[in-house]
Amino acid sequence: MDAGGALRAWLDAGCHGEMSFMARDPEQRARPERLLPGTVSAIMVAAHYRPREPDWRNRGWRMMARPGAAYVSNYARGRDYHKRVRRRLVRLAGRIAEEVGPFGHRAFCDSAPVMEVEIARRAGLGWRGKHTLLLDRSQGSMFFLGTLFTDLPLPPDPPAEDRCGRCRRCLDVCPTQAFTGPYRLDARRCISYLTIEHPGPVPVDLRAAMGNRIYGCDDCQLVCPWNKFARPPEHDEFDPRQGLDAAGLLSLWQWSEADFEERLLGSPIRRIGFSRWRRNLAIALGNLGDAGAGEALLTQAGAALSAARPRADALVVEHIDWALARLAAALAGAGQS
Repeated sequence: MDAGGALRAWLDAGCHGEMSFMARDPEQRARPERLLPGTVSAIMVAAHYRPREPDWRNRGWRMMARPGAAYVSNYARGRDYHKRVRRRLVRLAGRIAEEVGPFGHRAFCDSAPVMEVEIARRAGLGWRGKHTLLLDRSQGSMFFLGTLFTDLPLPPDPPAEDRCGRCRRCLDVCPTQAFTGPYRLDARRCISYLTIEHPGPVPVDLRAAMGNRIYGCDDCQLVCPWNKFARPPEHDEFDPRQGLDAAGLLSLWQWSEADFEERLLGSPIRRIGFSRWRRNLAIALGNLGDAGAGEALLTQAGAALSAARPRADALVVEHIDWALARLAAALAGAGQS
């Protein structure tokens, strides 16, 4: 099945959840010339965002297992990649224009209906892993993709060879079993979708599996053996800000809406809004018992949630109540042990 056909089948199965923008004119995604008339070539680039510490993967697992810690996906800890990568592409277009003269072009970074991973695969930037992300043998998957559509008739690069082999670590590690098979992701079960794109209540049967992941999920990348080759970024713009690489759930819960808006200015996290942010934190606080938190931390979490409930909106109240019930059960269990 070609990429356009695979996209239509994925949409028909409802795997996009409530991401209605994905279903809007899918033919445009499969045909770049419909988005930018005159397009004949695409220049694909990668911008690395891997944490700088050599032991970043093991540190990620430790963060997810630490009672009271908040886990934010690596890509979202620094500045918003959308604008940063697009700015670099605009500069690249300017350099090209200096050499060849004015030409038609448009830059994208996860900002328009563009099948970036598929185009990057065809451009030889890597192969599509079984977790659906792009993989490269010399840099893993820890990079953002940028696209420059152009009317320049450039010679194509050959596609990269698929090197996943029999490995299925990414499929097996998923906490919510979001993969229905190799190269097939049901976004409705994906923690990244649930914490970012999903606007309403998180399905009850998936909340416990989310653990302390409050924005995005890295499990399938942390477990991938190719990411031992992932490169740290050349610039500091994707370095962690506001301590998001080592934050505590209770400290983040204490943020007011004004704190959220101010501290996450220029961050990709800010676009989900304060209500979803609190929804995600409430779930993580409710999961403290599963993380082995002691009675003191469980009690503190319950008090913090209860104090916030009278001023919370309906979405957050639902998740606070769920979390309080979980914490009560954990405290009861701790008292009997």
